[in-house]
Amino acid sequence: MSSPTTTAVRDDRWFLSSAPIVSALVHLCVPMAAAMIVGALYNVINAGFIGSLHDNALLAAVTLGSPVLALVMAIGNVFGVGGGALVSRLLGASEHDAGRSGEIRRVSSFALWGTVVVGVVVGGIGLMLLHPLVSLLGADATARHATTLFVGVLLGFVPVLAAAVCLEQLVRAAGAARQVMVGLIASTVANVLFDVLFILVLRWGVAGAALAVGLANLVTVAYFAIWLTRNSEQMSLAPRWFTLAPTVLKPVLGVGVSTLLQSAFLIVTALVLNNLAAAYGDGPLAAMGVAVRIAQVPEFLVMGVTLGVLPLFAYAYGKGDRDRLSAALRGSAVAVGAVALLFSAAVFLFRHQVLTAFLTDRSVLAVGITILVAQLTAMIANGFTGLLTSLFQATGQALAATIMSVTQGVLFLPVVLLGNLWFGLPGIIWALTVTEVAVLVAGVVLWLGSRRRIDRGLADGSPERAEQALAMAEG
Repeated sequence: MSSPTTTAVRDDRWFLSSAPIVSALVHLCVPMAAAMIVGALYNVINAGFIGSLHDNALLAAVTLGSPVLALVMAIGNVFGVGGGALVSRLLGASEHDAGRSGEIRRVSSFALWGTVVVGVVVGGIGLMLLHPLVSLLGADATARHATTLFVGVLLGFVPVLAAAVCLEQLVRAAGAARQVMVGLIASTVANVLFDVLFILVLRWGVAGAALAVGLANLVTVAYFAIWLTRNSEQMSLAPRWFTLAPTVLKPVLGVGVSTLLQSAFLIVTALVLNNLAAAYGDGPLAAMGVAVRIAQVPEFLVMGVTLGVLPLFAYAYGKGDRDRLSAALRGSAVAVGAVALLFSAAVFLFRHQVLTAFLTDRSVLAVGITILVAQLTAMIANGFTGLLTSLFQATGQALAATIMSVTQGVLFLPVVLLGNLWFGLPGIIWALTVTEVAVLVAGVVLWLGSRRRIDRGLADGSPERAEQALAMAEG
């Protein structure tokens, strides 16, 4: 008789393999969107805990340290996204080739322990260069001590933080979206409880906030590691399966590096936008902060689809199921379009009511409305861009995924600088929108150019063999 956990794992596999596309999308994407929204709510709650100490230097320290946290998460995604996509492809291929189990164990072990090793190195280097790093983040004399404490504690937890992100991707690769949601929500709850203890009770300030983040992610690591060990018949986290074989190293890092570049460019984008907007006074900067947070709600829902559907793409590709891959792409595109347009329309219709809850100055409110429209338009384009990026990552099209990431960063800087020079504040406001639309156009061109390679790789889910076959055909 099958245990409940075994039955659940088989159900997850069924959603990847043969469930109706709509059911598969709901199973994979709704939990992801829910977890992301919970995470966004936590960011607000965490700021409230720090704010309760009535010290602006502490809030500044958390803001200044956020790029470090984003970079650490990117390290986990390098191995997690690349490893997870390859695991899903191999799981699909195992339907007609049972000998793939050894490969899956090697990939999952490499992803986790590669993340831990790189995390130890990055954390160690960061601690050795802590004071120059804090200066680079822009901490002034008032916020320097608090920022040093916050960043220093975070750097000590780099291996844990990165491993949590990696394991999340590996669990998602098996189609266990509900378990991912449970793990992330449990981490959020643990984080809040640790915040209460360290910040409100023990009064440890930002050091307590960073410690809460680290320990909450340790809870996440334990949950995902235990779940994978008990429930995954084909994945393994045992160090003995770790390998540096090119057949594992190349596809994992090839896809994963694109996520690192994307995260790096997002950090640069935020820093450049904030600095340019600040030159026009506190009003536009405040309006931008409010508009970005409002637009994040539909953005997170869209990201729930684009990230949640990646294992479905990869599994169908590895299985060689062309019809299912095409149906998944069509279904997820409709879902992205529907969510983006419906929620954008709702936010736009009530834009005055929403913004006046945060902004009272009429001139700032007018700027806020313009920024909100620009952000919502960029979000729609970014949704389809994210979907194409997930398709490239799922099918092992590392070059296409990397080009998408690089294009966004390369285009944004000249667009925003020239926009500021030629049009002033409106040029800054619409720069991200123009960039996102241009990247989407580039993504469509790349998708059209990659279709032959994807079609050839569908036979066995191997991008490398597909490239060889294509080269022979063209030769």
